[in-house]
Amino acid sequence: MSVCAAFLNPSEAAGRLGISVKALRLYERRGLLRPARTAAGWRLYGPDHMRRAADIAALRGLGFGLAQVARLLDADVEDRRAAFADHQAALEGRIRALAATADKVRALGADLDRTPSRGLDVAFDLPWPWGGERFELRGIGPLTHITGPLGSGKTRLAKLLADTLPDAGFLGLERSADGGAAARACLEADPALRMRVGRVTASLVEGGGSASDALVALLAGLEAETPAVLVVDMLEHGLDEATQKALIAHLRRRGPRARPLLFLTRSSAILDLGRVGEGETILLCPANHGVPFRVAPRAGGPFYEALASCLASPDVRARTEGVVAWRPQAA
Repeated sequence: MSVCAAFLNPSEAAGRLGISVKALRLYERRGLLRPARTAAGWRLYGPDHMRRAADIAALRGLGFGLAQVARLLDADVEDRRAAFADHQAALEGRIRALAATADKVRALGADLDRTPSRGLDVAFDLPWPWGGERFELRGIGPLTHITGPLGSGKTRLAKLLADTLPDAGFLGLERSADGGAAARACLEADPALRMRVGRVTASLVEGGGSASDALVALLAGLEAETPAVLVVDMLEHGLDEATQKALIAHLRRRGPRARPLLFLTRSSAILDLGRVGEGETILLCPANHGVPFRVAPRAGGPFYEALASCLASPDVRARTEGVVAWRPQAA
């Protein structure tokens, strides 16, 4: 091998060292490295230059400043050991300071999670089949259950809420048409949404639920970034009991500052009155088309029995799906 072959130009040397040519020039300007020169003045780096440059790059990678590197390159073993000990102590001090800062940030985040959002307010006059009464719902939080007996107007109320609330949308039962074809088209067009839906689906399956076209169609709407408020017709539509339970548990984990979600349900797996959490709202639509009102999930409380009578287990809901309210036959 020729002598010239043992020397590298700046680009080759930088590539071998894993640094930039600019870094090599900086080492040279600071007097840390003196490359050889050709007769024409071109820089060349031989084996000794490369060993020294590698030492400089390694020390820089450990966080030493150039002035410290200059002292360490020619220091004896004891001086190097003392410098490394001092540097280690400084790094550990920074680690402790960063850990304390991270704890403070974590605490602030936890405080935000515990701070309930003010919520949205909505008010409008109820049209037919009501009689023009004023409906008001104050402090709408992350989860609002809307329920009522068959024929009570809850679906019409849900659509009115979607039309009245700012930047709200309505996700109807047509989401499951053709095996959720529209939802799947949205997922194909939006890789980020597809990833979120896949992640939530996997989490629900891990929690005991089952993947299905109905679940994908629902999650495509729930995981979309818009609208700002979502109203959903029959959250349990097409889902088995285990999936319903996994789904409502997932929705509760979103926390008190999540996007407001209002949904119709008559399933006792979704609206399990013994598991309703703080900040959740239950809205009951009376059978007589009275003004819908809040009900507390407290046994023995006002209208609790009427609320409980609207709910049924998923197997009963599946067996009676499509049944309409009884009407007396004409004489």
